[in-house]
Amino acid sequence: MTDQIPPDPVPHVLILGGTGEARALASTLAGTDIAFISSLAGRVKHPRLPVGPVRIGGFGGPAGLREWLQSNRIQAVVDATHPFAATITRSAARAAADAGVPLLRLRRDPWVPGDTDTWICVPDLPAAARQVAARGRRVFLTTGRQDVGVFAGIDSAWFLIRVVDAPTGALPPHHEVLRSRGPYDHRSERELLRNNDIDLLVTKNSGGTLTSAKLAAASELGIEVIMVDRPAEPDTPVVSDVGAARNWLEELSG
Repeated sequence: MTDQIPPDPVPHVLILGGTGEARALASTLAGTDIAFISSLAGRVKHPRLPVGPVRIGGFGGPAGLREWLQSNRIQAVVDATHPFAATITRSAARAAADAGVPLLRLRRDPWVPGDTDTWICVPDLPAAARQVAARGRRVFLTTGRQDVGVFAGIDSAWFLIRVVDAPTGALPPHHEVLRSRGPYDHRSERELLRNNDIDLLVTKNSGGTLTSAKLAAASELGIEVIMVDRPAEPDTPVVSDVGAARNWLEELSG
């Protein structure tokens, strides 16, 4: 874990990051009177770092995060983590409430299906695996390296598994791993689906534009999409716009 604590200007702000929104918020705060530090979980070997001070590593659950907030005199928290980072989002809500620190959730809007999309929405990854076992022949799997093991028992389909870092855990018997990092464009995604004869796309409803081109390409090619719904989150104030998050921090700072 690495900590670079910012100087004393108030308020001290903790940005829980690892997303494009978190990096954008750090960029827009740089050069202002709002002193902030970004925190990354450290799950990606070579993450895209935001501007400004950064800490990498976990906090040790809600109690550890509460202690960190108090010891570093943090006066506001912006949870700009991934929509599927449910553990840290729950920890942040509990720790901020216990420490009496205002918290804002900066969360990108989810994707919604268009008229030409064929989506099968499921509540979680095990449900997605059951759909794949029943439907898939050649599957494009984009749920992240830590979730590939959920599909390891499916031997009736071939998987093209796209990840940034190598998958952890067991893999399906028939697969190819494609390591790459977005953003992706519509043309290259369409070619990828065509060249691999994909008939089923499996993804989480992450939202945003970084990886949305695969959905447009799937729609154009008539490919079904298994869409994993987002997990439930604590009842905290939410914005989907970086500018709104900055305005919230500016109002707190007076």
